[in-house]
Amino acid sequence: MTMPNFLVIGAAKSGTTSLYHYLKQHPQIYMSPIKEPKFFAYEGMVVDFCGPRDENLNLGTITAVEAYRALFQDVSNELAIGEASPIYIYNSRAPGRIKHYIPRVKLIAILRNPAERAYSSFTGLLRDGREPLPDFAEALRQEKTRISNNWSFFWHYKQRGFYYVQLKRYFDLFNREQIKIYLYEDFRDNPLGILKDIFRFLDVDDNFVPDLSLRYNVSGTPRNRKLHIFLAGPNSMKSILERLVPEKLRSRIRLALIDRNLIKKQLPPDVRRELIRGYREDILKLQDLIGRDLSKWLK
Repeated sequence: MTMPNFLVIGAAKSGTTSLYHYLKQHPQIYMSPIKEPKFFAYEGMVVDFCGPRDENLNLGTITAVEAYRALFQDVSNELAIGEASPIYIYNSRAPGRIKHYIPRVKLIAILRNPAERAYSSFTGLLRDGREPLPDFAEALRQEKTRISNNWSFFWHYKQRGFYYVQLKRYFDLFNREQIKIYLYEDFRDNPLGILKDIFRFLDVDDNFVPDLSLRYNVSGTPRNRKLHIFLAGPNSMKSILERLVPEKLRSRIRLALIDRNLIKKQLPPDVRRELIRGYREDILKLQDLIGRDLSKWLK
């Protein structure tokens, strides 16, 4: 049975949800119907994280190879077959399992300023009502305790930002020609240019232009919590609309309303300085590993 020939491995809160939806539009690309199966991180394991609402994550993780292969059973004549699980860049087990199953796979990662990424992850969980602490600095102070108490990787705000350590595992196992690294800022400012480069990397038609007008998984604090819950979760009214309004139009309206209902707050400067001090050595090593100037991340 079919296995993917490319993976989007991360990083979380760096545009991977938008990238998944943009790639999915390409007629020569097949994306897993489940965006984040997380198979290579948790193959054969019992997933039992116990943070707030982690039970949804536990139930949604694919751990059996037969179930994973079934995600790609509808592949027809697509040239590029992939999935996007941002946990792969962070999880130490994933590179080896990927190498075991698909050694010639192509790997794509988008990296975001780790301090900004951490804060975006925090506000994303705050948005969804999962983060019990309203103060980011306090949440960072609780991170080690939460990890030791088996809260899922969603709450590893600071730890998930050490990209050099994480990517080095991939560069040690795979040829550089198999790995493409992009920066979040470039993807945000020039999504079509980055997508065309990805299309060429995947050997599909780079003349295709996807609809880039929608942004997915935007973080922020809801102005109206009840409205956000209505827009983001399942409910009977939305089920009725599904029968009346085309899916593409529904998504456009829903995402626009979610975005308008969110307040985007800036990372507190004192917390930023503290995080950058912690990341500094890793960022300097990462620059050499990927050949990119990351000095802006140190400011």
